[in-house]
Amino acid sequence: MKINSGVMMEPSSCLGSGADGEEPGADGEEPAPSKPPQPAGMDILKVRVDETVFVVDKSLVTQHCEYFRALFQSGMRECQQEEIHLRELGAGGFLMALRVLSGERPMLSGDEIVEAIECASFLQVDSLTKHLINILNSDNCVLMYHTAATYGQRQLSHSAALFIRDMDSELREELGALPRELVEYIESLSPGRYMVVCTHSPTIELLQDSQRTVCFLDEEERDWKVLTQLPMNASTTMAGVTVLDNKLYIVGGVHDVSKKVVDTGYCYSPESDSWSLIPSPQQPRYNFTLIGHEGYLYALGGEFERKAMASVERYSISTGTWSFASDLPCPVASVVSTKAMSRIFISLWKSKGATEIQEYLPEQDRWVVETTLVRHQSYGHCMVAHRDNLYVMRNGPGEDFLLCVMDCYNLTTGQWTAMPGQYGNSKGALFTAVVIGDSVFTLNRKVTTEYSIEEHRWRMKREMTGFGRIGSMYTFLLRMPNAQHRILGNSHALIDGLSFGTRINHRPRSSLQCLD
Repeated sequence: MKINSGVMMEPSSCLGSGADGEEPGADGEEPAPSKPPQPAGMDILKVRVDETVFVVDKSLVTQHCEYFRALFQSGMRECQQEEIHLRELGAGGFLMALRVLSGERPMLSGDEIVEAIECASFLQVDSLTKHLINILNSDNCVLMYHTAATYGQRQLSHSAALFIRDMDSELREELGALPRELVEYIESLSPGRYMVVCTHSPTIELLQDSQRTVCFLDEEERDWKVLTQLPMNASTTMAGVTVLDNKLYIVGGVHDVSKKVVDTGYCYSPESDSWSLIPSPQQPRYNFTLIGHEGYLYALGGEFERKAMASVERYSISTGTWSFASDLPCPVASVVSTKAMSRIFISLWKSKGATEIQEYLPEQDRWVVETTLVRHQSYGHCMVAHRDNLYVMRNGPGEDFLLCVMDCYNLTTGQWTAMPGQYGNSKGALFTAVVIGDSVFTLNRKVTTEYSIEEHRWRMKREMTGFGRIGSMYTFLLRMPNAQHRILGNSHALIDGLSFGTRINHRPRSSLQCLD
């Protein structure tokens, strides 16, 4: 049976039935395949949506759908029925929910997105909402924003609005089809800013270093400006630096050449323009990678007493505690990492020109091999993600060592593509990169470059002032409060965070057609 979404239903997923409930095949059609035996212990539930009957695992939908959970806890007559009939819902959206709950990560068309948002709202399927946020891109963000606002999906609507804000100039024409209150909400948000901090060791009050600062790129003036100053005891030398929920975290680092580890971590909030302390990992470490993901900080590998480690710790933001997680596949310092589609990936250099991409599965607390790239001189020194693509930058061959060559791995198809051309120039190599919308920003001491991400290449878009300071650079994306940029020395007044307070009137689905 084929439903409106265009996805072929498997016999084990759906019992085909006509409007009268009879099995097909009476008019010369091929009889429906018999239902395969169900796994032992599975509690089966039949769900009718439109004219399609789905056979689902009752425990699965009860666990992940607030609608079913409330239904079966209510004691109502419907929860005793063998078949539940979901009215006011399309079969295509329900199918998308089942696919996501089964572990798939489907890329969706415009009509499928509308049906999926409708289903996520009606059944309150958090996993489906999260997947929709993960597949936000410049082609579907306006549609997602409008539809999510219509169905009261605050989390998705806010995420889409932030994405649009970062690409405001490119999407300005499309915003004309949106209601005015939705446009005003986008304009109330602050765009993501390209940030950088160099390596610095702790200082003392009498010898304050004026360059111990976190800076942002002013794209209008094409120059770097100061956002805030580092705390005196903070170290960014061989530290872990990351952003989570629009807060900057600096953990570990060393005092000096003795490699004595700083025993305190720091968190910077742009909204309050203030620093706070967090505890350090249980295992002292430096030269490690710090990743922020869904309420946790992950400290990956690193060194201690000049010996590489494989240990991993994670810090719970809610409890303020560190705990050990599954070790890395091998001891490694400063491992290359990125996040794509809410998934954590690292790049490990292996022998004989092999680069191995591993994924960390937080719910299972284990590392799995995603793919392996074999290239001459394939040591990957930077990896970034855009949509469902991983871009691995590695050193150029021979005399072009300071330039970069790049390979792209698509998570959906599982295919590698060699990107044509080389990246970097005579002013320096590409060792760090941050994706904002459909652009990627890179920098060195002489030049900051913005590339437009296209299907099979990065096209240079513009060049701006470089970051002319010594030391390694940490780059990241951070949102500053939507107010006049502060100047160092001003009082650190608390700035209230923006919230989604606009009341959205529900509109019929036909009103969304102009955005398809």
